[in-house]
Amino acid sequence: MWKTWVTTYYQKGYYTNDQMKVFVTATWITAEDYKTITGQNYAA
Repeated sequence: MWKTWVTTYYQKGYYTNDQMKVFVTATWITAEDYKTITGQNYAA
């Protein structure tokens, strides 16, 4: 559920990569989702 919402807002420029890492930490998205959305590997 959160993946779609977070992806949309990231693509609109509302979130930075650092903010996206918070969503991984909060388990809203996975590290794999992070890479798919941002194009970068997740590193805590």
